[in-house]
Amino acid sequence: MAALAKLLPRERWAVFLVTPATLLRWHRELVARRWTYPRTGRDRRRLDEAVVALVVRLARENPRWGYLRIVGECRTLGVRVSATSVRRILRRPGLGPTPRRGGPTWSQFLRTQGSGLLATDFFTVETVGLTRLYVLFVVEVRRRTVHLAGITAHPTGGWVAQQARNLLMDLDEQADRFQYLIRDRDAKFTATFDAVFTAAAIEVVKIPPRAPRANAYAERWVRTVRAECLDWTLVWERTPVAPGVDRVPAALQHRSTTPQPGPATAASSLPADAAEAGTDESPVQRVDVLGGLIHEYRRAA
Repeated sequence: MAALAKLLPRERWAVFLVTPATLLRWHRELVARRWTYPRTGRDRRRLDEAVVALVVRLARENPRWGYLRIVGECRTLGVRVSATSVRRILRRPGLGPTPRRGGPTWSQFLRTQGSGLLATDFFTVETVGLTRLYVLFVVEVRRRTVHLAGITAHPTGGWVAQQARNLLMDLDEQADRFQYLIRDRDAKFTATFDAVFTAAAIEVVKIPPRAPRANAYAERWVRTVRAECLDWTLVWERTPVAPGVDRVPAALQHRSTTPQPGPATAASSLPADAAEAGTDESPVQRVDVLGGLIHEYRRAA
């Protein structure tokens, strides 16, 4: 057929009953048939579904366990399974051998270390006159308490370092609870800024380049500020923006945890009479924050 294809013009190739692709497929099938041996009648015994579920659970909950460790743990539970079977089971859901099975994600790491973590970053506010204001904030990862460090149109290295000193003075004895400060590689965070926290026994950890997820808690709070406040507010000048932004940390605490008492919790932004706690039978009252842009609810005193 190859020789005939050379003799006939290309427009006459339609006379062939098959295409070259069909010939190649037939050849592959012949090769596969040649190397397919007949079944011997001894079917592989299938493992019990309960055993399979147990092996997958152990592998997912313990990503550093290898095949032999899983086999040993199964035997302590009265389940006999081989390392080969464990490997075959883990291949189905895509779980490879340790340590390639994966380690803790950034979210898992931050959650376990959250009690001693601070996270800091900047976000910008554009005024009506197109002046860009830089807002420096610090988040307590465990409690989600947000501290507003300062606002300026010219964030120099000296200014940022001074705001760090002011923050540690405000934290006072509570600063001993923190071990690490997570920040990005912005040039505004100078060596002097790092030295302020190092002197307070807080190690500064710089995230990898172009990896905002490594500072996920600070980045998520910036999104909350924009979506719930700044996108709905016109900022005219530097002077009036400060009182409004000062109240934003209190009003926009993370919803993922219960607000804790502290210098920047929601209760601190409420009037004294509204901050008094009521009973479970008291009526629910709405408290307007930031001119009614944000609503908070609590039991009446």
